[in-house]
Amino acid sequence: MLARMLFNLLNNHRVVEKLSESRPIRRAAQITAYAITKAQIAGRDASQRVLRSQTLRQVRGEAGKVPGDLGEMGGRLKRVGETFVKEVKGGWKDASRGIKK
Repeated sequence: MLARMLFNLLNNHRVVEKLSESRPIRRAAQITAYAITKAQIAGRDASQRVLRSQTLRQVRGEAGKVPGDLGEMGGRLKRVGETFVKEVKGGWKDASRGIKK
């Protein structure tokens, strides 16, 4: 019963228009738009960091080479892993510096 009344109220264009003009609803819309914009910017920055990543370049380079034996393949994977760990540590330090500021 309550759900049906809410459904009817929210489908009434005059009620929706009055709500949209209210200060709390406008503020909620502003906060939502701000959060979406910040998330888009953060996502774009993260994708740019990934594209600049040494690990990604190294994986691309190693993927094109044919391994001679399993030992060589293990060495390549180890180097890629070490590069990845270095980049994660560097990113962690950068993030902690950014939080302190």
